[in-house]
Amino acid sequence: MRGALNLLLIMLLALNLRPILTSIGPLLEAMRASTGLGYQQAALLTALPVLCMGLVPLTQPWLRRWLSEHGGMLFGLGAIAAACLWRLQVASAWALIVSALLAGIGVALVQGMMPGLVNRWFPQRLAASMGLYSAALMTGGGLAAVLGPHISEYFQRWQVGLGIWAVPALLAMLAWGVLRPRQAPAQASGAARGHWFGNRRAWLLALYFGLINGGYTSMVAWLPAYHLEHGGTAQGGGDLIGLMTVFQVIGALGMPLLLRHLMDRRPGLWLALLVQLCGFSGLLLAPNSAMGLWVGLIGFGLGSCFSLSLTLTLEHVKTPAEAGSLAAFVQGIGFIITGIVPYITGWLRDVSGDFQASWTLLTLTVVAMLLVTARFVPQGYAGAMARPARGAEVQPLS
Repeated sequence: MRGALNLLLIMLLALNLRPILTSIGPLLEAMRASTGLGYQQAALLTALPVLCMGLVPLTQPWLRRWLSEHGGMLFGLGAIAAACLWRLQVASAWALIVSALLAGIGVALVQGMMPGLVNRWFPQRLAASMGLYSAALMTGGGLAAVLGPHISEYFQRWQVGLGIWAVPALLAMLAWGVLRPRQAPAQASGAARGHWFGNRRAWLLALYFGLINGGYTSMVAWLPAYHLEHGGTAQGGGDLIGLMTVFQVIGALGMPLLLRHLMDRRPGLWLALLVQLCGFSGLLLAPNSAMGLWVGLIGFGLGSCFSLSLTLTLEHVKTPAEAGSLAAFVQGIGFIITGIVPYITGWLRDVSGDFQASWTLLTLTVVAMLLVTARFVPQGYAGAMARPARGAEVQPLS
């Protein structure tokens, strides 16, 4: 019974981690018309939260001195709820940007703790549990993209389509406060305190995670605008994000299930990346012929990659404390990269006048990640984690 409640709690928490990103794109043109928001400013509404997702986990060893797991989760959910409630009344571009920063800090606090919670609560069912967490996270993003325009149209205010997502954040706060899960044990080892900066494999995992997820933030930021450029509507752009999310969920759940008897994550990652490659190539070469198909392929690949790359990270170490610490480092560096990518793709769109250069960059990134995936041989995990970067020493794992 407790295990089922923990799983439901993880999924409820995960639902709150993407609406602040995905609610923006479908309402972007209405927001720009009302506030004078430019495209590069609009990119900050996605980039700032993702950068927070990167920077905050890197401070986790120091934050834990002042903030317990229980308090950190409540503070993070409270920040998300406060930012969404603020957006109900927001009227300027800079207020939107500051609300994005506040929400980003909240998401970063919650998200930084999630892999450690999953690893601690479900160590024997790690891949499946991580798949469910990833699926719930993506579902929250899809719901915000699809429902946001409908909610805004019903209330005749785009602000409501952004602010309504305070409701699930408040529900998650209530559930966490009532259930009050068992706290993480004290972390004693050097590695568990987060000293991964001197480890080459930790850096490779972080770069891999960041680049493999850069396509998601770019799609969330720019797919609705791209759809509008090709004669679509704001609701149609939101529906495309929703379609992408459906296939993300299928990938996040289906790929771990397909590979449940394999300890090697590379076949799944290669398949997911090849599917992404087909999608981005189609978006680049023939967007008008089957945009829904290309978006679905990209979504399946992104969902599979997110779930498998997190599982891959956790499997590199042995204990829940080390897993949580390594995941915080990988997500920290990774989300900094992921946050920069939509800003670069937005800049390319401004410079070139269309999104062709942006999709080309993402296509080439997928090709590079196909090559990097070959490095992740399961039998080499222990040796790779024991190998420091040049000129650096890593703390022992135990």
